[in-house]
Amino acid sequence: MTAPTTPSPPPVPVREIGYARQQSASAWWASAELETTPELRWPLSVGIYERMRRQDAQVGAVLRALFMPIRRTRWGLDQDDASDEVARVVSADLGLPLNGAARVPTVRNRDRFSWRQHLVEALLHLVFGHMPFEQQYREDPEGLYRLRKLGARLPSTLSAINVARDGGLISIQQHGVDKPIPVNRLVMYVNEREGGDWLGKSLLRSAYGPWLIKDRMFRVWAQTIERNGMGVPIYEAGEGETSLDAGQALATGFRSGENAGGAIPNGAKLTLTGVTGELPDAERIVRYADEQIGRSVLAHFLNLNAQGGSYALASVQADTFTESLQALAEYIAEVATQHIVEDIVDINFGPDVPAPRVTFQEIGSRNQITAAALKMLIESGALTPGPELQRFVRENYGIPGQEDA
Repeated sequence: MTAPTTPSPPPVPVREIGYARQQSASAWWASAELETTPELRWPLSVGIYERMRRQDAQVGAVLRALFMPIRRTRWGLDQDDASDEVARVVSADLGLPLNGAARVPTVRNRDRFSWRQHLVEALLHLVFGHMPFEQQYREDPEGLYRLRKLGARLPSTLSAINVARDGGLISIQQHGVDKPIPVNRLVMYVNEREGGDWLGKSLLRSAYGPWLIKDRMFRVWAQTIERNGMGVPIYEAGEGETSLDAGQALATGFRSGENAGGAIPNGAKLTLTGVTGELPDAERIVRYADEQIGRSVLAHFLNLNAQGGSYALASVQADTFTESLQALAEYIAEVATQHIVEDIVDINFGPDVPAPRVTFQEIGSRNQITAAALKMLIESGALTPGPELQRFVRENYGIPGQEDA
């Protein structure tokens, strides 16, 4: 009698069976499957979102409310387990200070990578759903490859986004350029990416409906004022007048102005007739659309003053908005760490060498430092007086330097 055999363990899955994206699907076709509104299917959506952010005051306001705190907060590098040399190279390339390190002299910015400018362009992935950058390096005298530039490849220049079956990014293609840009040269920011959808989702997608209604209401509003603001000229023919051609020409050509005037036959009458009844209240619809645009990005507290909302409610909604800003900044820091910092370390020191992390000061955590607070921190030993602290105090309180005394 033979002993029962022990079933062998299942094979370790090293290859995927399913897929995240059909191999033959193009970016346009994938957009057509996910987006039901024809004008918002890529690449047509790029022009729509560009128009929204440049022409609409409310859209511009909510985007600034999103962008400015992220740009304004203090960005830096956490050394973690990285060596001093690795941290020094990355810090110099990105122009970001190491957290807790002594202040380093500012280097010249011409023909160098600028984190501030990169952050401005990286935030555009919230507008268009995606924002790619192409890496460019230069070799220094020590034989290290230093980051020279992250070239923005604006969505309006893209002709294709090539994605693998497993959902991984392969390359992007630009209009007028035969050679695609491979993934190992790209830094790609994507908002709310799902599976193999590297087009992402624009933050303005939910605001499109209110924006479209508002845009049309503005036209109605302007036409209402233009047509009915001064009334419509009506010509009544005088007794014995058989032709209305002259009267029609007079009414049609009527214009107001310092030298405006006219002559009519005896018994004829020219009157300005206003609208009877109630005009459409376009202003109410426009205000409602503005409220919905703000709500689409959690910035509806911006409308509370106009609506008579309480400051307590505005504070609660602002806290939720701040948390969304925190999440956005965390995503940018994560992508920058994986595809900028780690690429610099991989190229120069090898793939197994520890790398620093991009960090930022928590948004909304910055408090105004008072003289009393500084006194308490120094007396408790939390701060040590020195040239850097003295410089900070003089700059913040507008105190002249010793050489100016």
